[in-house]
Parts: sequence; C-alpha cells; structure tokens
Amino acid sequence: MDMQEYKKCTLTFGKKLFVSILGLFLVFVASFFLFLHFTEKDHKIELLANKLQNLNENINIRIQTMPDADLKHYLKLVCSSELRLTILNPDGDILYDNILNYTDSVINLSDRHEIQEALKDGRGTDVRRASQFLDVDYFFSATKYNDYIIRTAVPYSDKLVETLKAEYHYLWYAMLLAIILICIFYRVTNKLGISINQLRQFAIHIDKNEPYDDILKNISDDDELGEISQHIIRIYQRLHDTKEALYIEREKLIAHLRTSQEGLGVFEKDKTEILVNSLFNQYVNIISDKPLEKAEEVFDIPEFQPITNFIQKALKRARKSELRRKISVQKNGRIFLIRCIIFQDMSIEVSINDVTQEEQQSLVKRQLTQNIAHELKTPVSSIQAYLETIVSNPDIPPEKAKMFLDRCYEQSNRLARLLRDISVLTRMDEATDMIEMEKVDISVLVATIINEVALDLEKKQITIINHLSKKLVIRGNYSLLYSIFRNLMDNSIAYAGNNIQIIINNFREDENYYYFRFVDTGVGVDAEHLQRIFERFYRIDKGRSRKLGGTGLGLAIVKNAVLIHGGNISAKKSQSGGLEFIFTLSKDR
Repeated sequence: MDMQEYKKCTLTFGKKLFVSILGLFLVFVASFFLFLHFTEKDHKIELLANKLQNLNENINIRIQTMPDADLKHYLKLVCSSELRLTILNPDGDILYDNILNYTDSVINLSDRHEIQEALKDGRGTDVRRASQFLDVDYFFSATKYNDYIIRTAVPYSDKLVETLKAEYHYLWYAMLLAIILICIFYRVTNKLGISINQLRQFAIHIDKNEPYDDILKNISDDDELGEISQHIIRIYQRLHDTKEALYIEREKLIAHLRTSQEGLGVFEKDKTEILVNSLFNQYVNIISDKPLEKAEEVFDIPEFQPITNFIQKALKRARKSELRRKISVQKNGRIFLIRCIIFQDMSIEVSINDVTQEEQQSLVKRQLTQNIAHELKTPVSSIQAYLETIVSNPDIPPEKAKMFLDRCYEQSNRLARLLRDISVLTRMDEATDMIEMEKVDISVLVATIINEVALDLEKKQITIINHLSKKLVIRGNYSLLYSIFRNLMDNSIAYAGNNIQIIINNFREDENYYYFRFVDTGVGVDAEHLQRIFERFYRIDKGRSRKLGGTGLGLAIVKNAVLIHGGNISAKKSQSGGLEFIFTLSKDR
C-alpha cells in the first residue's frame, strides 16, 4: 500500500473525533443500562424481602400475644401451600416447620446463610437451590428475635424469577435519546472536521507554494472555529506580505553591499561567513601575504590581530549593545581603514576602505594633462630634430640620412602606439555601454597569449605556470579581456628580468565573480610605487621604460578593462619578491 492509498484509508480528524466520542458515549450508555438493570433487580428483591420480613414481624406478634391453640390455627391459615415457615432456636435447631417432617436430633440450620446473617445483623436473605431436604428452590428471609428465629420462604419458581427481573420498557426511550445524541454528535464533529480539514488543505497548499484562494472561499466564519480559521489565514497573509517585503529589502541590501565602494564582510559570532562582497576579498588578499581561499581566514592575518582580540573580548562580555573598533593598516603601498562592529546578536561586520584611492584619483587628474603633453613632446621633438638635421644638411651622407629616417620611423611608431593606447582608454572611459559583449573562455584566451609570446619567453628563459581551470567562461569583450592578460604578460616579460617564473591561476570563485592571481618571481616593485603603477604615464624607471618602448599606459588599460568587467585589481609584492596582481572578473556583465 503506497502513501496515497494509506491516506485514503485513514480516517479524517472529524471521523476520528466522532468515533472516539461515539465509543465513549456507548460505553457510558451500556454502563448506565447495566446500573439500572441491577439497581431495579436489587430493588425488587429488596421489596420481596421486606414483604417476608413484615410477615415475620406479624408472626412474631401473634406468637407473643396468642394462646397456643389459636397460634396453631393462625399458622395454618398463614402458611399456604407455597409459603414455608420455619421457627428455629438461636442454635439453629428447628422448632417448627410447616412443610418439613423432622426430629430434633437430625436437623440443624445454623450453617444456612440467611440464619448466619440474622444472627449477625438481625435479618438475612438467601436464594438456595434444591436443598438436601427438599427438591425445591426457595427465596428465604430470616429475622432474629430474643429467643428464636423466624424464617419464611417462597418457592423460587419461574413466576418469581420473572417477577424479580428488571423491566426494560425504559430502554426504548433511552435508545431513542441515544440515537438523537449520536446524530447531534455527528453533526458537530463533522462540522468541526470540515473546518479542520480546510485548515489542513490550506497548510498543505502553503507548504507547496500553491494558490489557496479556492480554500479561502469555502471557509465560513459562522462559528468560533471558522472565525479562528479566518484569523489564522489573515495573520498568515500579513506575515507572508511582511516576509515578501523583507525579502525585497534584503535583496536590495545585498545588491547594494555587493556593489558598494567599500569592502564589507558580515560573519556569525563564531566567525562563519554570512555575506562578503568582492571588494572585501580583494582588499584582504592585498593585506594578506598569501591568497585566502575563505573569508573566515581574514581573522588569522597578523594585521587583523587587534580586530580579532577586540572580537574575542566582546564575545566574552556578551554585552547587549553595539561595540565598535577601527584600526588603520598600511600594506603594499596602500592604506586601509578597517572598521569592526559587533551587533546585539553577536554577529560581526567588518568593513575595509582604501583611503588612498581619492588621493590617487586627484593626483591622476592633476598630472594627466602634463603627462600627455610630456609623452607626446618626446617623440615629436625627436622626429623634428632628425628631420631638421636632414633638411639643413643637403650633403649629408645617404647612410646617415637613412639612420635618421629609421629613428624618425621608430619614434613615429612609438607616437602611434601612444595615441592608440590613449584612444583605447578614452573609449573605455566614455563609451563603456557600447562595448560589445560575448562569451569568452579565459583559459583558451590565456593559452593563445602564451603561444604568441613563446619566442620572448624562450629568449628570456621565462617559465609559465598556468593553473587556470578549464572552460573558465565569462561574458565580456574579447579585446579588452585579451588586453588585460597580454599587458600583464608583456609587463612581466619586459621588466621582471630573466630566468623567472610567471604563475597564473584562479584561486577562488563565488556566485558572481572569478578571482585571479597573476604573479612573477622577478625583481619586483618597491612598495612606494605599488599604489601608483596603475596611473597613466607613471614610470618606475623612466629612461629604461622608454628604451624598452613602453607607453606608460599598459597597466592603466588593464585596470580600466577590469573595471569595465565589473571587477577590481590590485598589486602587491609577492612572497617570492616579485610583483603580484590580484583581480576579479564578473561572470556575467
């Protein structure tokens, strides 16, 4: 039998209630009938016993007042053919019996039940079947007087048995009343069962997220249970509406937190992660000396020790008010302001703000025009000087003129690359909504770049360690994604040095982001430059950078391309001493 068949065979609550009440009621009725039956029977027996006791009293009076001759005549008149009269002395010896022929030495009735009761209580009764002296059943009633015991008896015949039976005419009335009460019970329990079943169906529909409007139409409020049902449904509807409103507000809050311009992490009191946005993961990985796979690991970072100690002390005190603490951390050329709030339920909120960002942006705005003019001036001046030399010296040797023209060509190419990079940055700044998006497999893209730079890698004895997952697909612009990894690769090849390793991996992912790590084991960058390497035209070694043909915009393009793809990028000094980039890319833009 499956569950559906079992449910069909199972009685409803209303039927179970009716069956239970009916069973109790029938037990009560049966007990009541038995009580009436035995009560009436005992009453009739008591009436018969009283009649015989009254007869015993009359005989006693006659014995006390009448002469012997008259007494014998009276006893013959009183004792009919069915009535038996026996007079005994206190020892149980028969003094007189109107039916039994006896001798004093033979018959003693002291062991008879009615005689023992009479000797004890003054009166006694008994029904005895076919005694040893007579083959007749009798109903006896004995009464004790001072010097004797008078016992009368009538035959326990079928007529007497019928007379002593309880009358059952009242049973019809009782049965009729019971049937009426059963119908009333059924009506009440059935109505109760219907209301409860409607509530049950309402609960089932709620549990399955099914519509319940049809059930609401069938629930009436013409009784107390119906009113209770209506109140329960209205309370549920209010709770449901409140839950929906809270869910909407929660989603709005989560969306706000994920796009917030500060790193935010919310944790349980045992430091289990509740909600962490991508910027929080970005910042803690900049502060940490090693990549963090889980947000909870932030509390093991040495720089977070003051926050960890504050949390432990606060949890021990278990105060019912908010507690706040903030610290400042300077790491990898950046300054972070870390705030910790412990709420009343002992949940923990940690926010991280990069307080150097505004200053960097202001500095970029102040220097941008100057840098552009300076970077454009250098190749233009070189071209102008070489051309002036050729023009002003008509007799210049052809070999020297060709050398000057080749240098002019190199400077013009440099100028073209510079204008191209400026154009790319301008397009990313001003027309991000017009950039075409498609599905891009990052693992395939990086493999393509590695093949393209294979000769440069071999020339400088650089080893690539690629730990990217297979089929790492995001929705983005192929050209911009290509520029991210190509510029990072070119930057390491150009400046990190020879005989190094370049490690690329995606060390974490969540519902919305992939987290990437691009690190080399080269010469690295001093901490004082880390906060500025994404600035446009910023150079660590200006002479060396120009000599190698760099425009000073590669990492700025990388940063803007990452931002367009919904992520963030930061640089820090790796444990091996080289340069490490940590950045995120949104899975779906």
